Formats: sequence, structure tokens, C-alpha cells
Amino acid sequence: MTDQKESAEFGAMGVPQDAIRRLAELTPGKAGAIFTSDLSVNEFLLVREVGFRPLGLVLGSSIYHVGLQIGRWSKNQELDVLSQAMYHARELAMTRMEVEAKTLGADGVVGVRLDVEMKEFGADIAEFIAVGTAVKAEPDAGGGGVTNWRNNKDLPFTSDLSGQDFWTLIRAGYAPLGMVMGSCVYHIAHQRLGSVIGNIGRNVEIEQFTQALYDARELAMSRMQAEAEALQAEGIVGVQLKQHSHTWGGHTTEFFAIGTAVRPLRSDHVIEHPTMVLSLDA
Repeated sequence: MTDQKESAEFGAMGVPQDAIRRLAELTPGKAGAIFTSDLSVNEFLLVREVGFRPLGLVLGSSIYHVGLQIGRWSKNQELDVLSQAMYHARELAMTRMEVEAKTLGADGVVGVRLDVEMKEFGADIAEFIAVGTAVKAEPDAGGGGVTNWRNNKDLPFTSDLSGQDFWTLIRAGYAPLGMVMGSCVYHIAHQRLGSVIGNIGRNVEIEQFTQALYDARELAMSRMQAEAEALQAEGIVGVQLKQHSHTWGGHTTEFFAIGTAVRPLRSDHVIEHPTMVLSLDA
């Protein structure tokens, strides 16, 4: 009865039945269960060395139709409809990946990739994909003494750090809370003809463009920071600020900020000093 209830809940979240059956076969301790992972060999060994056991590959997907935006194209402005669409589609993909991880009883998901692929169905249709490896903490993970690796929303942590960076983070006494992100789709107004002609042959800042790109980046960054604050994070590591025009043309672009929110494991932890390594190669 419980399995049927969970299956219905997952179905309501958009997780297909085939995925639920696949995850059931990956259940740790079940006869014949094997883990799947997109970690490289080095990453796999480092994740295991720091006390985490891979459970299985988890993913989330959302094929999204991005709506239309009406506005004054002669001014700099955020395109709210497009910003909300690009954020919501990614959030759906991430949530479905988290549901799969929770189904496996995972404590977190490492090596997450969050990609956007424009489809041939139409210029305004894109697939948003989140993929990572669900992991379970061993009793001695992080040096021992940590009873709960999930975040304050009782969800498995997510991290887009590489296996090497994840190992370094845990060894330094920090733990990931979750991937945080912010999106802003912005329209950059066209230059007036007089300005274009007047700038010919001159070195001059185009203040209108500078201000537009500055505003758009700031909006994306502030939204990412707000998500980290909601997780009660100490900070965000591995931040990437990406810019994509997708299929909108040169004057409309998306600024997307993403990183991993982290927290300290213990207040008395001392970060190890780096060890010097000398190569013996000639």
C-alpha cells in the first residue's frame, strides 16, 4: 500500500513509472542491485574515500514551452515572462532529480549537470535536464560525528562540484546544502541611429549596453544568493555566471548564475595545510 501511495505521489511530480521501477531495482541491499554513476574512476574513488557510497544515477527532465513577452523594445528591461519560464523549467528538472534521489534513500547528489537543449519541435521549446549520482553517507563520512547530511528542507543535498572538489570540500570540514541558482532574461535596447553614426571612429563606452548587462547579471546573482539564504548557507562555492541568447537573437539574452551552497560541519574544525608534492619525473 505504501509503495502504491509513493508511486502515485511521484507520478504527480512528473516522475514516470519506468523511472520508479528502475530505482526500485537499485535499492541498496536488494539481491542483484548494482549502482550506476556518471562519475569518472578518479571521482568515484575520491567520493568513496571521503565516506560516501554511490547508489545510482538520478535524473530529472522538463520539456518546456517558453511563452511570449510583450514590451517596449526601445528600452532596457527584464523580460519577466521569459525569466520565470527559464527558472521554472530548471526547477522542475531539479525537483524530479531530487525525488529520484529521495526514493533511493540518498543523503545527496554529487556531480550534477544542469543542461538546456533546444529541440526541433519548435524554436520556443527546450528540454531542461538535471543528472547526477545519488550517494549515501557512511557512519564515518566527513570524519564521523555527522548524523544528518540533508538540508533544512529535509531533501538530499545537491552539488555540481566535481568529485575532486567534493572530496576537498568535505576534507576541509564543509558540506554542500544544495545547488542554488538565479535567472534573468534581459532585453538590451537598440542604439539610436544618431548614436551609432556619432560613435564611428571613436573610443567610447556605450553606457546603455553597460548598464543593461550590469543590471541583468546583478539580478541573476541576487536571486541565487536569496536561495542560499533560504538554505541557511554560510556561502556559495563554484559559482558560474553563464550567458546565453538561445534562439532570441542578439539583443535578448539570459544571464544564469549557479553554484553550490555550503555549511560548516563543525565549529572546531581546523582546515588541513596543503601538502607539497614534488614530481620525480625528469
